[in-house]
Amino acid sequence: MNWEVVIGLETHAQLSTASKIFSGSSTAFGAAPNTHASAIDIALPGVLPVLNRGAVERAIRFGLAVGGKISKRSVFARKNYFYPDLPKGYQISQYEIPIVQGGALTIATGRGEKTVRLTRAHLEEDAGKSLHEDLRGMTGIDLNRAGTPLLEIVSEPDLRNAAEAVAYAKTLHALVKWIGICDGNMQEGSFRCDANVSVRPSGETKLGTRCEIKNLNSFRFLEQAIEFEVRRQIELIEDGGTVVQETRLFDPDRHETRSMRSKEDAHDYRYFPDPDLPPLVLDARWIERVAAELPELPEAMKSRFEDKYALPAYDARVLTSSRELAAYFEAVAADLPDRAKLAANWIMGELSAALHKANLEVVDCPVPASALAGLLRRIDDGTISGKTAKEVFDAIWERAARPAVHGAGNGAATRDALSADSIIAQRGLEQISDEGALERIVDEVLAANESVVAEYRSGRQKAFNSLVGKAMQATRGKANPAQVNAILKKKLGA
Repeated sequence: MNWEVVIGLETHAQLSTASKIFSGSSTAFGAAPNTHASAIDIALPGVLPVLNRGAVERAIRFGLAVGGKISKRSVFARKNYFYPDLPKGYQISQYEIPIVQGGALTIATGRGEKTVRLTRAHLEEDAGKSLHEDLRGMTGIDLNRAGTPLLEIVSEPDLRNAAEAVAYAKTLHALVKWIGICDGNMQEGSFRCDANVSVRPSGETKLGTRCEIKNLNSFRFLEQAIEFEVRRQIELIEDGGTVVQETRLFDPDRHETRSMRSKEDAHDYRYFPDPDLPPLVLDARWIERVAAELPELPEAMKSRFEDKYALPAYDARVLTSSRELAAYFEAVAADLPDRAKLAANWIMGELSAALHKANLEVVDCPVPASALAGLLRRIDDGTISGKTAKEVFDAIWERAARPAVHGAGNGAATRDALSADSIIAQRGLEQISDEGALERIVDEVLAANESVVAEYRSGRQKAFNSLVGKAMQATRGKANPAQVNAILKKKLGA
């Protein structure tokens, strides 16, 4: 039987406020257990929550960025369940009237672009954390995270395989960082996904029984968990069993999901409006101000890159995968207005490879955009070949990565040290482009390799490449390859 996979993601983005959503406690990561937990966070009797304005503004920013409807009036509710790290016995969240309704994200898939609809995005507080390690068979409770502001972003079940789910998660991750509402640090739990996975026979419209895989904090784990869960459900059904609605956890060591508990429905949580928090009413002028302060969004910038720089859609999407990468590209392209494609190729190629090797983000790139632009100008004007340019780039990177140079600011000495021109001059790498000089070198190569010339004339095309190689070798790689090719073809009557 052919099966269709149906996936929806619930993503928790920790909002980048300095204090918690209902108290003044710090949201800083890494503090000693329970040192960032106030009377409100630990639910002492008589305390009252006070909503964090910054969290609300970040939620508005997200809703506008995805084209969602911002609710002028939304309501906080109590989501009731018992767990040791939930001190109140309920979580303050939003249910019937969330702050953001609808919206969509466009993702890139193997079959082209796809629009993924969003159901909602709502504000809520995080729970604490249970600690099991090094406690001699006991469990400790750390309430530092209790009350941390979250925006839960719920997609429609529009995703059809693990690759699409990862593409959606990466796009969402990039967006919340782009608009400055979340730092996106997955290792610290700032961005984590729950995947709702089900399968159904191809052509069926009714949804299958779903299982929710909780707290996936890496894109690799998200992909592995979904792939395993899809196989598990299909094998279970084909063997005559039935899928049970439940919550599951992913074991990254064994690459499998395990049952955690039966999956609750909304009515099991006994949602009701929180009596301590009045309805959240937004002023239209506030929403307008937030909209006016939004940066240019990735999709708009992608379209602009395609139009302004004549870039292919793929290049434009890669270069707008983060604001920092887009800004770096634009800084390089500003010095090369007619060679933006060359800039894009080098940023997506050599520069990205060097950053990956050094485990750096583009914001920490040691090579200034001006230095890369200077190098690309020398490729463009024929001073050096593309092959030699890679040697020069490596030299710039090595110099830029030295603490003495990297910390020297933007002075003339630093600019000179990272200048492609200075490296080319010091190493004698300037390309030979003089027509007369190259003709003499080609004549010498042809005279010294009559047998290879004869092979070429007898129809062996590889012999031509051999002659090109010998000409390049004679100039220690400094000859302009395009000119060498043209001269050889002219001399050989090709």
